[in-house]
Amino acid sequence: MLTRIVIALVMTVALQFIPAHGWLQLALYLMTYLIIGYDIVLKACRGILNGRMFDENFLMTVATVGAFALAIYEKSGDYLEAIAVMLFYQVGEFFQSYAVGKSRRNIAALMDIRPDYANIEKDGKIIKVDPDDVEVGQTIIVQPGEKIPIDGVVVSGDSSLNTSALTGESLPREVREGDEVISGSVNMSGLLKIRTTKEFGDSTVSKILELVEDSASRKSKSENFIARFARIYTPAVCYGALALAVIPPLFMILFAGSPFDFSTFETWVYRALVFLVISCPCALVVSIPLSFFAGIGGASREGILVKGANILETLSKVKTVVFDKTGTLTEGVFEVNAFHDPEDHNLNEGKSRMLEYAAIAESSSSHPIAKSLQRAYGKNIDRGRMSELHEVGGQGVIAVIDGKQIAVGNEKLMRSISVEPCHCQTAATIVHVAIDGKYAGHIVLGDVVKPGSADAIKDLHRSGVTHTVMLTGDSKGVAEQTASRLGIDRVYSQLLPADKVSRLEEILESVNSDGKVAFVGDGINDAPVLSRADIGIAMGAMGSDAAIEAADVVLMDDDPVKIGKAIRISRKCLSIVWENIIMALGIKGICLILGVFGIVNMWLAIFADVGVMILAVLNAIRAMYVRKI
Repeated sequence: MLTRIVIALVMTVALQFIPAHGWLQLALYLMTYLIIGYDIVLKACRGILNGRMFDENFLMTVATVGAFALAIYEKSGDYLEAIAVMLFYQVGEFFQSYAVGKSRRNIAALMDIRPDYANIEKDGKIIKVDPDDVEVGQTIIVQPGEKIPIDGVVVSGDSSLNTSALTGESLPREVREGDEVISGSVNMSGLLKIRTTKEFGDSTVSKILELVEDSASRKSKSENFIARFARIYTPAVCYGALALAVIPPLFMILFAGSPFDFSTFETWVYRALVFLVISCPCALVVSIPLSFFAGIGGASREGILVKGANILETLSKVKTVVFDKTGTLTEGVFEVNAFHDPEDHNLNEGKSRMLEYAAIAESSSSHPIAKSLQRAYGKNIDRGRMSELHEVGGQGVIAVIDGKQIAVGNEKLMRSISVEPCHCQTAATIVHVAIDGKYAGHIVLGDVVKPGSADAIKDLHRSGVTHTVMLTGDSKGVAEQTASRLGIDRVYSQLLPADKVSRLEEILESVNSDGKVAFVGDGINDAPVLSRADIGIAMGAMGSDAAIEAADVVLMDDDPVKIGKAIRISRKCLSIVWENIIMALGIKGICLILGVFGIVNMWLAIFADVGVMILAVLNAIRAMYVRKI
């Protein structure tokens, strides 16, 4: 395209100095015209043959061929206007292609996370295989400089991972044996052996690529409106141009005594051609989808994956943000904060025998609370000391350790074995311990709040979100303490997954029709709520597959601060869309009126079309640059 533009431009300038006349001059200008515009003419012809004639290609072809015909009729030899219209139109198309290409390259940079192979060890040698052929549980080897092809757990080695393509985070992430790693990360230093936990098709990198590839197919209301508008607008201006070329001269012939020949029609035909050039809807048809595409691309560079232009548009209207607590605002990792032994009433006695018994009793469980007790104990657990184990669903465990009956759990478990627990006034998760039917005390645990959670809530309020709500299954005291610490407006506690949906329904009914509700969660039990909200936002890096599938927006690094950034990106994108709509319709409307009265000539018509399109495209590109937003 650029080569054709340069050749046509050089030929056009040269023709101004070549002393050619008559048919030779026409032939040279036609040659230049076909070099720059043959593809537009062909598209217009195909459109006519296929019954889709009213598009920008048809408008440009009619306007430029008409300009040639007028110049031939007048024997003026002034074919420059026809060449200029097509030349500047193609310059506008080039800018559009560049802008779209730049946005696509931005997406392609994300696509580059797709790994080409996986290394496995066979007969003492490292061989490359297709990632699809690697089974769950198989060990793969990732050398320095290679991408991790499949999600898994490090079984040996330590290294730094570059996750910027996934999360937008520039700082490397340190990993060692036992750490989970996600596909698409780049191994920067040491050799890693990784045991895969998912198939390639279910791994993080595959999920991301599916989300990005599908996002382009989901059109926003603005895009759908512009598409419908163009289908009505283009035929309307064609018929309007025809009416402008025919009705005024007929009126002059019938009522003003003008002669019935082409000289009467000539001025109005020229104005009709100017009218056609001005009316071309390129600026709207091109810039609106490009703005959304650029916005999605810019968000992806920040580790925010938006599933479509319609989602981006809805996100801009969010006024209420509802959070799940565990794993979203908190780490989902419990810490032992204190102990309470009823004999000395000392909340900070230290690690006592009840922590030892609790850690052994919970050693078979993978529950976050059980894991936290084991970490707090900090010693090797001899499970041989435990001879019996009985788990009571939703209450805790009863075990026999060193010949003693140990009960570890909540107040319901204590009362079920006729032990009266001591009620703790601390707003935290409480684990009660009974030894041989006697209450031994309780352990106080607290969920660790994410470092950015409080800043995320403040940022949302600064971004125009009017209400923040937290839904949690925790006790009322724990929930209210967390909400107060983070600055959340409203909190609902002691909720089961089904209760969360009911609460969200109530919130949706209470908000104004012009405000939207977003729900932020990460667990598999959040999937129903994510689906029900106007916008579902999932914590993607460590979130469940079900949550990511149900969500509309995925935050790849689990950082809640990016929720506010996502909303601001969407609002910036929508503001650019409306800027382009107002600018294009405003300038074209003024020029169309002036063109009817003959005030605008073909050169100004070119600006009204191509100039506005270039300005709109350049404005749309701004949606990609969101670093400082």
